[in-house]
Amino acid sequence: MTEVIVIEPGRYERNYWIDLWRYRELFRVLAWRDLAVRYKQTAIGTAWAVIRPFLTMLVFTVIFGRIAKLPSEGAAPYALMVFAGMLPWAFFSTGLSEASNSLVNNANLISKVYFPRLIVPTATIVVAFVDFLITFLILILLMVWYQYLPGWRLLFLPAFVILAFLASIGPALWMTALNVRYRDFRYVIPFIVQFGLYVSPVGFSSSIVPEKWRLIYSLNPMVGVIDGFRWCILSGQSALYIPGLAASAGVGVFFLWFGLRRFRSMEKSFADLI
Repeated sequence: MTEVIVIEPGRYERNYWIDLWRYRELFRVLAWRDLAVRYKQTAIGTAWAVIRPFLTMLVFTVIFGRIAKLPSEGAAPYALMVFAGMLPWAFFSTGLSEASNSLVNNANLISKVYFPRLIVPTATIVVAFVDFLITFLILILLMVWYQYLPGWRLLFLPAFVILAFLASIGPALWMTALNVRYRDFRYVIPFIVQFGLYVSPVGFSSSIVPEKWRLIYSLNPMVGVIDGFRWCILSGQSALYIPGLAASAGVGVFFLWFGLRRFRSMEKSFADLI
């Protein structure tokens, strides 16, 4: 039987999302490879996923909790409040940093083989999610240490994990596309991550922000995510600011749309630019 090749306008666009499913095995291979490379030939392996957020928690607890004497969320221990904020932030920052360099690091694959390029930065988010799971185990140990049990609100945590993923993948796709065209963006991204750490309510409660500025402050998409994590983990000691959550979610969805659009518009030129 003779195979017929149909050439028609717009066919590539229609088949793109189907190709994402067809190349799901490549997604698994790239995700597993990134995990193996991340911890290969390291002295303490996966402990790096614990050391960074744990040391950051100690620094923020001393500076904001002991020296600045900023309030915690209700009766929750300050260290536990900070670590609950570190969970989504570490997921966001790791995903953004890893994804932004993913296409450049896979230049040989990009320039020789066709597949939906969206697979590459998305696969790196798996590394961030594994780090998140490891860090979550440390949070459980901290809660046991402080004898602090979560309530029924913990059931809503998966929803905020998804929101954290959406908040990270949109900017990550945009930065990935920019990094392919302008290689000096690899120096800008660490600065953005570091700056974002201090303007996000990781080391302090967002409730200290004056009420008249709080909605504007919530335009930072990580504000709603961090507040949501604390609301779930700290047994309601952290009040959930619904208008701010809606604003953060809205900005996160916008960046997802914008990042995906910019990535797709530049995707056909990746092989030439790389």
